[in-house]
Amino acid sequence: MPGQKLLSRFVIKFLENTFSLEENSGRDIGSPKEILVVRQHNQFGDLLASVSLFRAIKEKYPNAKLSVILSPDNYYAITKNKFIDEYIVFNKSKLFNLFYFIKLKRFLRKSYDVAVVPATVSISLTSCILARISDAKIRIGPASLDGKENKYAFLLDRRVVLDWRKCPDAHISDFGLDIIRPFGITTKNFRASIHYDNSDIITAERFLSELTAEKNNLVIGLHVGAGKPPNRWSLNKFAKIITLLNKEYDAKCYVTGSSTDKNELDFIEEHLDIKIMFFINRTIPELAALISKSDLFITNDTGVMHVAGATDTPQISIFGPTNPFNWAPVGANKFFIRKSELIDDISVEDVFKLCNMILSKKNI
Repeated sequence: MPGQKLLSRFVIKFLENTFSLEENSGRDIGSPKEILVVRQHNQFGDLLASVSLFRAIKEKYPNAKLSVILSPDNYYAITKNKFIDEYIVFNKSKLFNLFYFIKLKRFLRKSYDVAVVPATVSISLTSCILARISDAKIRIGPASLDGKENKYAFLLDRRVVLDWRKCPDAHISDFGLDIIRPFGITTKNFRASIHYDNSDIITAERFLSELTAEKNNLVIGLHVGAGKPPNRWSLNKFAKIITLLNKEYDAKCYVTGSSTDKNELDFIEEHLDIKIMFFINRTIPELAALISKSDLFITNDTGVMHVAGATDTPQISIFGPTNPFNWAPVGANKFFIRKSELIDDISVEDVFKLCNMILSKKNI
């Protein structure tokens, strides 16, 4: 709308006049001891798939303290993450809460040597502003993304051109490092990482003890939901694959999800004649612990796919419109199926055939 565009131009002009920084083309950032990453603009799955950025920073500067700004929608992706020393959740709705505002201000005004604003699928004005008003000596962020100029680049002094088009099949965990590679920071390990402790393992084992009658039962988990409807494989097909796995392998199956998946979970339960269990509204570390103790995990292309990707458990990820070369978990025993942009072009037989290949390696 014309009014919104006018307001946007006014805001940008105000910020430019007030907070503009001179660009520094240098790529030497010394040996930072305090590093801030502003990542409040990505969804849960995007963040979890990009843990390699945190890993790279810690590999390069193992004694540095890494602080991260997250959002209410993604912070739980890095719960107990071993690379992150502290984090704060940036919540716009709380900015007028005096106690929260003071807490946020203190977090931002620490003596950071470097602040980094990553960008993968979009550039965030809010993230650029937070980096700018932080007490960082160096502020790294995108000059442009896929040929689109960052209108807020003036808030950053070290600007990096990001262009996924140069290698369109690059993985998110690889492309996400391009913001820091020019400064000599990188890693060869692109795996997601979720840390879980003994309490999470106990929770998983208790659940499994109820699910399996015998210790030698195969355990297979499934995630049938997805935030984006085009990324959801047919619930009928999920019910059929569960039935097949139970019939052919006597597998004990469980389904993961949350309260937002209630309709999908109810459908699965109503369309099965066999016993399954549901692992609902659990923490990310608890979910990772359970998946790690499973023989196979089958999932739509969604955030939980990346949770499973952080484990060593064999995994099948079902893709529709998204490019799996960009987003599918990396590592041994990580498989994906995609036929077209229509996820339901994938048949039950397609998935079951891959299940057979994976499970046959277990010498069942």
